[in-house]
Amino acid sequence: MQVPGAGHRIENVRLQAAMAESVTLRNLLTRYLHSASVQVAYTAFSNATQHIEARLARWLLMCHDRSEGDDIELTHEFIGIMLAVRRQSVTTTIHILEGKRLITASRASITIRDRAGLKMLAGDAYGIPERDYEANVGGLVTKE
Repeated sequence: MQVPGAGHRIENVRLQAAMAESVTLRNLLTRYLHSASVQVAYTAFSNATQHIEARLARWLLMCHDRSEGDDIELTHEFIGIMLAVRRQSVTTTIHILEGKRLITASRASITIRDRAGLKMLAGDAYGIPERDYEANVGGLVTKE
């Protein structure tokens, strides 16, 4: 897990046994694996083609999708690792997003203020993997 919150674990042996018994579970996990692959591909695409502001907006939206509420606990260092940039670049970019009133940031915490604005900034890098996940797995919590 990358941000605090609820999570679940299952032993590998138990998961394999459940998959062997349930075609439905096996199919669901296969669809999830497909969606995760699409997400990874779009991360590579975004990292190769998008400016850091769009990449940070995309990543914050993805965290927001998976979080309850608008507050996300993240350090600048961790974001830098996720975006493959220096921590100082993250700090500068966070200040830019704050100046645009898209987020507010405090020590190890970012609050989403304008989700629609973040989506506009992220552009094509956000949305396609999320729609793929919704179509294949379902249950994506939208925060529109």
